[in-house]
Amino acid sequence: MVLRLALRWLVLVLAIWLAAWIVPGIQVSGGWATYLWVALLFGLVNAVIGPVLRVLAFPLTLLTLGLFALVVNAALVGITAKLTVHLDVDGFWAAVLGALVISIVSTVLNRVVRDVGED
Repeated sequence: MVLRLALRWLVLVLAIWLAAWIVPGIQVSGGWATYLWVALLFGLVNAVIGPVLRVLAFPLTLLTLGLFALVVNAALVGITAKLTVHLDVDGFWAAVLGALVISIVSTVLNRVVRDVGED
């Protein structure tokens, strides 16, 4: 279980690194230790605040056929940026694109890690 949690954390680190590399409005200041910290903080924000926001936004998410979930994820990225000086997000659209990149990369990599772990 600890190994699985560590792998998911590293997947999130890679997803945030890729988002900072691809999206012009997202900057992470520091090295790999900073990425580890930002990923840990983002995971905590996602675990604590994420369910509340998802429940509150469920009617809009349903009405928009799931697209509003991307706005909720962008809000979680923005909240994480407000909680640390190491992550800068330049506006709403950068947060949306960053959330999209983080979601896609973490979904794909978590699926790969899960498949590898089952062998």
